[in-house]
Amino acid sequence: MKKIRKAIIPAAGFGTRFLPATKAQPKEMLPLIDKPAIQYIVEEAVASGIEDILIVTGRNKRAIEDHFDHAIELENFLKMQGKWAQYEQVLEIAKMADVHFIRQKEQRGLGHAVLCARSFVGNEPFAVLLGDDIIYNPAEPALQQMIRQYDVQQKSIVGVQAVLPAEVSKYGVIAGKQVETNWYELDDLVEKPDPGEAPSNLAIVGRYLIAPEIFEILEYTEPGRNGEIQLTDALRVLCHDYGMQARILQGERHDIGDKLGYIKATLSLALQREDLRDELLLFLRERLQSLPF
Repeated sequence: MKKIRKAIIPAAGFGTRFLPATKAQPKEMLPLIDKPAIQYIVEEAVASGIEDILIVTGRNKRAIEDHFDHAIELENFLKMQGKWAQYEQVLEIAKMADVHFIRQKEQRGLGHAVLCARSFVGNEPFAVLLGDDIIYNPAEPALQQMIRQYDVQQKSIVGVQAVLPAEVSKYGVIAGKQVETNWYELDDLVEKPDPGEAPSNLAIVGRYLIAPEIFEILEYTEPGRNGEIQLTDALRVLCHDYGMQARILQGERHDIGDKLGYIKATLSLALQREDLRDELLLFLRERLQSLPF
């Protein structure tokens, strides 16, 4: 039985929807309250039992590497000041996992970013977590839900959640047969279908467990839209040739790939925090009462 031990987090994009904030700062380092967005993704992987993480970066992404490394000067300063809680917080970031980095030297799509990780993964199944999807579930991380299914079924899995029928054209959606309450046996993946032609309203939400055969498929996958190698194109071949399943993920999902989603995620995560909830609720009530409706 093969175990999922490794994860890939693609982080090479330009973050153009957040310009000018991302002109000199990686989008993945934009804070959600007091942690950069990518830390939530790494924490989910670690909490799910992942041992090694590869972050695929690009130019001007050095801040990500620095964040997951030791900050000796800062650590010494916090110790000298007796700020032990903050010291432990900073130290824990560097200790939480074995985090590795590789550069995607040209922007050739998500499929190419995954292909860059071939030597890191080897001949093992692996996870892919996209940084634009934050899935909050303190009871059981989204990736762990998928790994629990993989440990029994030993098939590649995509994580899905239901979306409104009018929104299916924004996502890749699944076609298949429901086997149990939360999982499906797949026939196909359909990228951004028209609402009237979508085989379901179950959208892929940035979590994948993938068999290593994907690398050979990606090598021969022709570039698609914008000249990029699409991961979905390769996953369709993997699905048809080797079989694939889907897992309906339990948790509150936030798409932080655009400004409104980012704001919603910040507010939602803040409302989960005991140190912020009461004052934030008071502020929101006051603001809502002052607005003309």
